[in-house]
Amino acid sequence: MQRPLRNPKSFKEVVLDGIRLVRLRAGGAMDWLGAMNSPVSGKKIVLGITGSIAAYKAADLTSQLRKRGAEVYPVMTAGAQKFITPLTLQTLARQPVAADLWDEGNGWQPGHIELADKADLLLVAPATADIIAQFAHGLASDFLGSMYLVCRAPVLIAPAMNGKMWSHPATVANVETLKTRGTHFIGPEEGMLACGYEGIGRLWPVEGIIERAEAILRKS
Repeated sequence: MQRPLRNPKSFKEVVLDGIRLVRLRAGGAMDWLGAMNSPVSGKKIVLGITGSIAAYKAADLTSQLRKRGAEVYPVMTAGAQKFITPLTLQTLARQPVAADLWDEGNGWQPGHIELADKADLLLVAPATADIIAQFAHGLASDFLGSMYLVCRAPVLIAPAMNGKMWSHPATVANVETLKTRGTHFIGPEEGMLACGYEGIGRLWPVEGIIERAEAILRKS
């Protein structure tokens, strides 16, 4: 049962994609107090970020998931760190960033196993052709690839790459392999790409990725 607002004049209630949001107006400050109805609320989402120019959008994705009440645990590949710093994601997620398979903390349990065990969803956005191939062939050469093999939570992949890479028979086969194993995909979409081409390959919009994550968690 939802409680009435104490001072309706100080708040604005908005319903966005079926989520009740309450925006604070008092003192000129603007803040979101709601979103507890989101399926990601209280869930542990491991966010894999790989070496695409779209890696900068992981910052917005992290922020939006946190606003909906999710716990976000960033995992970065070496390539991802060329486009966005671990400090940025650590600050937004309020969690340490996992990146080095050989630097896994002070606990007795390997970090990639501990993180995989706690995950309610593994979301990889953006996902390069390389990480898709790595997952499809079971390669455990870095933290993200190793964690993927251990993780039994649902997996959602949001690809971002050059259109020719996306349509290459090797990538097509790898995507189909992962789909047969139950992996979820969203995108890519069409548009102007960073490489100068226009066509399919852009990362799906952040709001759309979150909506798909919510739908998956709603069913799990």
